[in-house]
Amino acid sequence: AEKLSSMKDMDWNDFLQRVCSLLDSTEKNTGAARSKLNLLYYLCTVAVHKEIASRLISSQLFPILIQQLRAATNWDIRSKVARVVGLLALHTSELGENVPVSEAIILLTELIRENFRNSKLKQCLLPALGELLYLIASEEEKREHPRECWVVPSAAYTVLMRCLREGVRLFHC
Repeated sequence: AEKLSSMKDMDWNDFLQRVCSLLDSTEKNTGAARSKLNLLYYLCTVAVHKEIASRLISSQLFPILIQQLRAATNWDIRSKVARVVGLLALHTSELGENVPVSEAIILLTELIRENFRNSKLKQCLLPALGELLYLIASEEEKREHPRECWVVPSAAYTVLMRCLREGVRLFHC
């Protein structure tokens, strides 16, 4: 993380380009999946640093993470992408208006809804959804003249509340 923080813009852009091309690769062999997973584990470790998280969430990486969340057929990759997204949301110090957070929220909501009976998948997806919602709320609160930069569909709240109610029922059993 220290090395990433001290990178010059040109080196940072090269780093981002390599990360994005590795994540965006469509190779279907096990070696490619393992490489993606290793890269996602690495991103999880550096995403806990505020400066790095802020730079990554505002970069071209975030749309690629959303695309991977949507398109990856391997659920290990999808769950690790959700973890990276959640960590970026948790640790970023500021959110630019152009970051496609609404798209990520819509996608996470759809994935949770589609896999509602799979509690293991929900446990991977819900934290990322919650962190993104909290990040948006925090950003709106910080602004002097809040305006809705990021649209949160009511379905996201519905799914979240449904998961919470189900969780409460599970704990009462």
